Amino acid sequence: MPIFLLDVFGSASIGVFMRVTERVVIVPNQFPESRIKRIESWFKIPVIRTNIGGSVLIGSLVCANSNGIVLPHFVRDEELSAFKALGKDINITIMEESKRTAFGNLVLSNDYGAIADPRLKRNEIKLISDTLGVEVVEGEIAGSPYVGSLAFATNRGVLAHPLLKPEEEKLLSEVLKTQVSVGTVNCGIPYVGTGLVGNSTVVVAGSLTTGPELFIIGQALKVVGENE
Repeated sequence: MPIFLLDVFGSASIGVFMRVTERVVIVPNQFPESRIKRIESWFKIPVIRTNIGGSVLIGSLVCANSNGIVLPHFVRDEELSAFKALGKDINITIMEESKRTAFGNLVLSNDYGAIADPRLKRNEIKLISDTLGVEVVEGEIAGSPYVGSLAFATNRGVLAHPLLKPEEEKLLSEVLKTQVSVGTVNCGIPYVGTGLVGNSTVVVAGSLTTGPELFIIGQALKVVGENE
């Protein structure tokens, strides 16, 4: 299972701009064609191009797994239409009654479970759970509620902020049903969700990620490095 390096819009924070599941890659309309072709060759799954409320911050705004996609209330109709190509077997939910918008930062999920910001309301958590088709449990990482930016999860492993607490590690492991490790990306950034995208087949790290960081990522997510 390979791991690649990438930058987007001149930034190594690729997790801010992209969302990847086992079934789809979601990127902004403004993504360069050269990056699209590279991503298609790596993942070999459909790549959807769309913005969210005109924003390119797909990774921060969108929470998703193989079962469903959670979108903020300000997504536009023409942006939503891009998801129709996925078919009816993937749940698409717009959080119309929620003032929260950055669901990619507030929820950490894979196909086995999800950890959510404790500040989300009960009805919001239920809607996310119904959409993703998994149990959603409230939790924090390194004492912070921004679990989606503080960790990165696939079906094969979790990489979290280096200050992850033992009780948090236990919760992540139980809910996401996979091993949990700690590390950094992009030369020491502890917000690993901002610098990683991928699934159980391929993982992509921000272009500033160092060799030692790649080794830890590879061990945590069960992937191996490839030259690019």
